[in-house]
Amino acid sequence: MGSRFNQRDQKRKVNKIYNIAITIVSILIVIVAVSIFLSDGGTETKKTTTEPKQVAETEKGKVVDKPAGKEEETDSEKEDAVGDSEATEEDAEKEDSKATEEDDADSEKAGDAELVEVEGSGDGNVASTYTSESWKPVGTEQSGEHTTSFEKGSVDWNEMSKAIASGAGIDEGSMKLWWLQNGGSPTTAIGTVSEGDNPKTFRVYIEWVDGSGWKPVKVEELKTNDKR
Repeated sequence: MGSRFNQRDQKRKVNKIYNIAITIVSILIVIVAVSIFLSDGGTETKKTTTEPKQVAETEKGKVVDKPAGKEEETDSEKEDAVGDSEATEEDAEKEDSKATEEDDADSEKAGDAELVEVEGSGDGNVASTYTSESWKPVGTEQSGEHTTSFEKGSVDWNEMSKAIASGAGIDEGSMKLWWLQNGGSPTTAIGTVSEGDNPKTFRVYIEWVDGSGWKPVKVEELKTNDKR
């Protein structure tokens, strides 16, 4: 009896030790697992808290690497802006050059004739009146006694148009002849003309020179075209 009782008591002790050992091992496993979980969670939290700091530092002025595409687009936009600016400046220069050429053309009217401004007739529609000693007769194909003809397309009409264009300083091919009339005598005529779509209008006085043709003698620059 005593021997069996001792064996049972030993088994109980061994079982108790096993149970304690299993319990300790289980607790250790749980502790290790919790430690690993907490360690991973801490790392993620650290990463999460670090990123806003980097963003904040970037916003304070640190250089941020941009994608290559962005830089290329920005450079392209800058080049386009520079190109547009240069094109605008070239257009402005062309406009200024064109305006200068037009002014020069106006100042070189009547084949570079030296124009002299004279007192006008008192006509309220006249802006300025001028003449020139360098104006010459335009020549003629006519011979014998001259008879002024206001028939459109006649030799005399064409020669009068040529003299009027010379006085106004307008190319005959682009001249618009609004009106052509007798100037008060058989050897004088008056023409009202303009150049193309230019609103500037001239009243040109011409006279006949025997053997040499029609010659401009006076030009009036009008404020408005009174023959339109």
